[in-house]
Amino acid sequence: MFEIKNLKASLADEDKQILKGMNLKVGPGEVHAIMGPNGSGKSTTSYVAAGKGGYVVDEGEVLLNGENLLDMEPDERAAAGLFLAFQYPVEIPGVGNMTFLRTAVNSQRKMRGEEELNAAQFLKLVREKAKSLKIDADMLKRPVNVGFSGGEKKRNEILQMAMLEPKMCILDETDSGLDVDAMKLVSEGVNALRDGKRSFLVITHYQRLLDHIKPDVVHIMADGRIIKTGGPELALEVEHNGYADLLNEVA
Repeated sequence: MFEIKNLKASLADEDKQILKGMNLKVGPGEVHAIMGPNGSGKSTTSYVAAGKGGYVVDEGEVLLNGENLLDMEPDERAAAGLFLAFQYPVEIPGVGNMTFLRTAVNSQRKMRGEEELNAAQFLKLVREKAKSLKIDADMLKRPVNVGFSGGEKKRNEILQMAMLEPKMCILDETDSGLDVDAMKLVSEGVNALRDGKRSFLVITHYQRLLDHIKPDVVHIMADGRIIKTGGPELALEVEHNGYADLLNEVA
């Protein structure tokens, strides 16, 4: 499904390698979590996979259903089925949520050679998705993320995910800045999209998110690579003991 092979990547403007042999494999329908100390390369992994500028790939592959995403432009990666939920979703003044969503959906459908949705088809679909995710219809009428609370911005991204129907979803610290109630709502939205086929990679600092989005596999990342992999109990171990013991094991 989704596989990262020996990925090494550096900052474009600095002679500094961030990823130093990253390896990861996520099967269909699986939910994996990555935890690790600040600066370990967690967000860089998501950025490089999605094609964010500012990074140079020195070596390795990022495969989605056997296709190397690194050979594609960012929009092509999205059309191939990759979705990245940002830690800090941006505001887009003057662009309505509905316009944004319909443009994004039809752009991807067109790239895949599928028929674009007309206004009536799109409206029916977006209302169904919003209702299933318990998203207020008023959010659909507002400019993208403008005036949204942190929780609303993250829930809006979950709606985008539901509309685009990606195969592989990467959530980059989606719990950042959320209170307990907002995190629960966002987690419920993510769980509603789990269908046994769609895969997730959840990047987080805290066990608390994993209480709601229960992972199949937990990875610990440090110094640009995965240093340990285990089940959900590994996240609890980190929560109780921190990273020091795990880093000492590797050293």
